[in-house]
Amino acid sequence: MTGFSSPAILLRRTDYADYDLILTLLTLEHGKLTVIAKYAKKSVKRFAGVLELFSTLKIVCSRTCKDNLTVLQEACVERSFEGIRSNIVKTAYASYWAELVNDGAQPGEIHAPLYHLLQHMLSALDEGRSSEAMLSMLFQIKFAKLSGISPDLERCGVCRIELEKISGPEILFDFSRGTLICQKCEKKASARTAVLAKGTIKQLIWMTSRDIEAVARLRCTDAALKQGLEFLENFVPYHLGKIPRSLDVLHQLRQPRNGG
Repeated sequence: MTGFSSPAILLRRTDYADYDLILTLLTLEHGKLTVIAKYAKKSVKRFAGVLELFSTLKIVCSRTCKDNLTVLQEACVERSFEGIRSNIVKTAYASYWAELVNDGAQPGEIHAPLYHLLQHMLSALDEGRSSEAMLSMLFQIKFAKLSGISPDLERCGVCRIELEKISGPEILFDFSRGTLICQKCEKKASARTAVLAKGTIKQLIWMTSRDIEAVARLRCTDAALKQGLEFLENFVPYHLGKIPRSLDVLHQLRQPRNGG
């Protein structure tokens, strides 16, 4: 049996048998891991109040040689993000981010920048440094870049004309190509497209190239925020090949309620 320790963020937890939990963790030093916490629902001494979603933990695990099972031996909370779990909207956004990471990260692939991104964004969400929608735009555009699926927003994907030379206030985006399509090349676009305002495109480009703190202070119009968020919530799952279940919850929470 071999053991290891690492900082980790709890992405997902599932009941297993009567007393165990199956946990999906994004760790700093070992990438995404699935571990079993034996007797976690019964053991008050080891895990009580520790294994909560989105928490940053310090974990100690062991791997059994016989079946290559990774067992959680110890865990202590470094940051609980209680402000997220006590707010239904923040919980919905954090769940969406965690599901994207779970879908996009390959098991065992070490990816420290992704770990730091998620940790930083959970902190910002917990502390309310910016609106949930703005933080989610920022998380998704940074996540797309780290995952190698960034949209090309600077030129037409067919003729390669640059954004500044494309006329008109709105430009077509081709999801399949992952690029803009200028007016002259629109006939070559695939079936799934979106229309983006030039201002939204420039805002997304700016967000991609700036550090997190600078972007968190950005203020934009409600229309640009709505369009950018809608675009990313379609683009990122499309290129991951899976629509997160938590996204439907987010959409329901953002719907205006009749009668106040």
